Amino acid sequence: MQAPAARAQTPLHPRHVPAPDQSGRPLILASSSVYRRDLLMRLRLPFSVQPPTVDETAIQHEAPSALAERLALGKAREVASRFPQAVVIGSDQVADLYGSPLGKPGNHARAAEQLRQMRGQSVIFHTAVSVVCLESRFEASSMATVRVQFRELDDAEIEHYLRTEQPYDCAGSAKSEGLGIVLLSAIDSDDPTALIGLPLIRTCTLLRSAGVNLFATAPAALP
Repeated sequence: MQAPAARAQTPLHPRHVPAPDQSGRPLILASSSVYRRDLLMRLRLPFSVQPPTVDETAIQHEAPSALAERLALGKAREVASRFPQAVVIGSDQVADLYGSPLGKPGNHARAAEQLRQMRGQSVIFHTAVSVVCLESRFEASSMATVRVQFRELDDAEIEHYLRTEQPYDCAGSAKSEGLGIVLLSAIDSDDPTALIGLPLIRTCTLLRSAGVNLFATAPAALP
């Protein structure tokens, strides 16, 4: 999932240099995530995908929210260094269980352990998004925080879910947009797609600030 804490959502990152109209600039998603790609496609903007080369190892004692923001900005900056004329979107999500970060499990055993840790618990998912354009000197970030309440899951439910959906590439080992919704009793967020991996409300805000025309594509002709 990419996911929640109370509704305390951070505003735009202070490192923000006003940029001129960038509606003609290429748009790049700095991510290898199919979930983020599919979410960005909802905006119907032309964009390309460039996987970033970023070490995602957490720094010792780094808070989960700080890790998410650092990686989102690092991804955007790395791809922007290769495509300085483009507007680049970077994003990262870290699940937060009482201050301990939970990343992508990668395999069945680690996913089962994550879900056993989270059952009956309130888990915060921090999803950061950053937009960078080197040519215009634009850089801004925002954080969406989602609080998710997990049900009291028994081992059989956890095993059945993991065998069915195999969410091993998702932070928190559950896909809220899929069968993972049955594991939850509540979701609290002001940016509905944040839990899936890209907070589109905040992404749109940053893109507008970068000068991107969100209605660049022509509407279909009326019959």
